[in-house]
Amino acid sequence: MTTSFLRKSVLALVAATSMLALQPAHAAADAAAVVKHYADVAHAKYSDALSTAQALDTAIDALITTPSDATLKAAREAWLAARNPYQETEVYRFGNPIVDEWEGKVNAWPLDEGLIDYVDPSYGVESDSNALFTANVVANKAVKIDGKDVDATNITPEFLSGTLQEAGGIEANVATGYHAIEFLLWGQDLNGTGKGAGNRPATDFDTKNCTNGNCDRRAAYLKAASDLLVADLKDMAEKWAPEGAAAKAVEGDAKAGISAILTGMGSLSYGELAGERMKLGLLLHDPEEEHDCFSDNTHNSHLHDAIGIQSAYTGDYTKVDGTKLSGPSLSELVAAKDPALDKEMKDKLATTVAAMEAMAKRAETVEAYDQMIGEGNAEGNATVQAAIDGLVAQAKAVERVIAALELGTIELEGSDSLDNPNAVFE
Repeated sequence: MTTSFLRKSVLALVAATSMLALQPAHAAADAAAVVKHYADVAHAKYSDALSTAQALDTAIDALITTPSDATLKAAREAWLAARNPYQETEVYRFGNPIVDEWEGKVNAWPLDEGLIDYVDPSYGVESDSNALFTANVVANKAVKIDGKDVDATNITPEFLSGTLQEAGGIEANVATGYHAIEFLLWGQDLNGTGKGAGNRPATDFDTKNCTNGNCDRRAAYLKAASDLLVADLKDMAEKWAPEGAAAKAVEGDAKAGISAILTGMGSLSYGELAGERMKLGLLLHDPEEEHDCFSDNTHNSHLHDAIGIQSAYTGDYTKVDGTKLSGPSLSELVAAKDPALDKEMKDKLATTVAAMEAMAKRAETVEAYDQMIGEGNAEGNATVQAAIDGLVAQAKAVERVIAALELGTIELEGSDSLDNPNAVFE
């Protein structure tokens, strides 16, 4: 989810109604064909996100049935594997209202984890902005929402999605999706900018040897959240299938479809990823501002976002089973209009991915992302900043592509973290 710092930035480009800019130089560079392939790749990506979430659900079943260090480790590894294909779908969020309206169900962040389960005393006991800051649904069979007593005896997918998610109209009340599951698998990361991720014990799910109480309800919450994630991803995969609602919406107007691709690329690059997910945390040197904060997996999430943006432009995608997809691409469309601009766009995308890969390598060999953004860590800060710089540069190239294709005024996401950093500290 975007934070309160997120704002819209309108790129006022010269309006044009002619589709001449989108006429193909050859059969592959056809706007309608490009948009059709874009939808086909979306279906493949969401299908991969679904299959890996189903594998996660199976691993969670094993953890709940036989809680042990081994089954907890396997569930965590399944969660990590499930993140990569999902992150590569995020470029579809901006520009596709069907995705944007749905995204909060599966990837909302940051979250006030005290809503869900026990937290360390350092977390605090109350928040002026969230009455459910420490509601601890796992421990309590009744909670008060908007002044009314709500029965929380049965922790079901319907209860999580229909009652608890964003309860009280508070975005930080994230009850569903990847990050709720992440918190339940890892627990809080209490290391600040020191080494280490969350370290929840497997016995937190062991009803025969229970630690921290309410192991049966904790397992019920984890299972309900996992079932819900699978159902939500299945719904979106179906929407991108041929004749699905999302596919039909984007394919209905080729020019609008091309605009949707570029809106996704530019908004995720600039306002969301470079700004709210990366620069904000770097400005504040705050480990709570990392995307996968419980598992220390943020470097991979950011990397696969960048890969997803690149894929939207090139039309290339490698499925989790190794199958490679390619087809009519936005790159071909731009090359037909301005070969030099196409090369610039591809070079900028590759530079960003390389910077993200360097950041990921550092995370795996030197220090985690939350340590990289720590105050006084010049080398770590510079590694993160290089990736931010790459994202900003490619967003500017997206602006030039929009202008070259004469697509008119397109609204992209901005960020105070980039556009007005002083506002972050107000």
